[in-house]
Amino acid sequence: MLEKREFYINGQWVAPAQPKDLEVIDPSTEEPCAVISLGSEADTNAAVAAAKAAFEGWSQTSKEERYALLEKLYANYKARSTEMAEAISMEMGAPMALAKTAQLGAGAGHIKNLMRALKEFEFERPLGEQAPGNQIIYEPIGVCGLITPWNWPMNQVALKVIAALAAGCTMVLKPSEISPLSSMLFAEMIDDAGFPAGVFNLVNGDGLGVGSQLSGHPDIDMISFTGSTRAGVAISKNAADSVKRVSLELGGKGANIVFADADEKAVVRGVRHCFNNTGQSCNAPTRMLVERSIYDQAVATAKDVAEKTSVDIASLEGRHIGPVVSELQYNKIQDLIAKGIEEGAELVAGGLGKPEGLDKGYFVRPTVFAGVNNEMTIAREEIFGPVLSIIPFDSEEEAVQIANDTLYGLTNYVQTQDGDKANRISRKLRSGMVQINGEMLGAGAPFGGYKQSGNGREGGVWGLEEFLEVKVVTGWS
Repeated sequence: MLEKREFYINGQWVAPAQPKDLEVIDPSTEEPCAVISLGSEADTNAAVAAAKAAFEGWSQTSKEERYALLEKLYANYKARSTEMAEAISMEMGAPMALAKTAQLGAGAGHIKNLMRALKEFEFERPLGEQAPGNQIIYEPIGVCGLITPWNWPMNQVALKVIAALAAGCTMVLKPSEISPLSSMLFAEMIDDAGFPAGVFNLVNGDGLGVGSQLSGHPDIDMISFTGSTRAGVAISKNAADSVKRVSLELGGKGANIVFADADEKAVVRGVRHCFNNTGQSCNAPTRMLVERSIYDQAVATAKDVAEKTSVDIASLEGRHIGPVVSELQYNKIQDLIAKGIEEGAELVAGGLGKPEGLDKGYFVRPTVFAGVNNEMTIAREEIFGPVLSIIPFDSEEEAVQIANDTLYGLTNYVQTQDGDKANRISRKLRSGMVQINGEMLGAGAPFGGYKQSGNGREGGVWGLEEFLEVKVVTGWS
């Protein structure tokens, strides 16, 4: 599988029209681990044409037919879980312990939750007693372009592909060219499950190439994109001429508000969450807002956690964080750490350069800044690395003001043992998700944000509805 360079179009693996090789780099070693081809416009057009031709038949299948095929796909995913974990670890640097659990498990969980949503969803329902004869019908939106990121490969692929399949859409997937191996394995699983030719297609490529070709393509009815806000803006502009639906899940700069009455594990939990996946999560709690009376102790605790956080190569077993995904990402993080020092933040752990003993690979030192204010660059920009900024506050009102003072609005966090206060603060936070005292999102919960964190929701019934149009028919009998 890892040596496969072809694209999956119309139910078969095909050679690219104009081969252009790209090496996939193992971020732990900086060495190539596979070679893929980047797609040309001819490849994109062929995939879109296959999806368009397959739409009429697939869109008319029953939800029972679609559910049965998804069951087969779910079984294939579980059967090849070891291969999938190894592919994710190698391509984007997730340590094997993380790859085998959260990274792999995210894909499995979303397949299962979207299958549940499909089983329970009513695609036809009456408008209501006030309008007899008015029927509401949910129909698949059409041919979808799905563009996924490198940081949680199967999490995002499953959220988009499974929801589109369940809705009755056909699609072209463009995974990140940095981490394409897991998606190519996923395509093999779809093929083995027996989905009709043309329903699912995969073309590798970069954003300027295949990504732009999909977002501007007149035969694509919807784009679902996860990635940077900058890229989301570009996609929206490119899609505007065809007035296609654009669903965006973008960046974040989550605030983790720690009150003086928080439980004793709140700070440790927050630091570890920030560093999870080497900080490469859009919902990472990268701004820790701490009530001033416990600020000094929180800084000391965060320093201790950072200094005890092990960093090592992804292929090793054990509890450690791995490298960041690429040289480009490594250099960006180094520049932002330097900017934090330059702007006067207090570096209490980590800092510039690589951890001791790791001269090769894109490894970043787990870093904590104290004395941060919300005007500093490290408090404004999404760093996407293991870098935490700690900011003091004096009142509930100030905490909410600082938390909301950002372009983003994906996930915020609240730590307090006062339930009324937690609920009160949660209502005031301008974000699509708020997590209290470490409780994770439930199965099928909607994932998405406000403001420049995006405009859609993924997961469960909300994820299914993203890929559906709503029709009203009068005179229904």
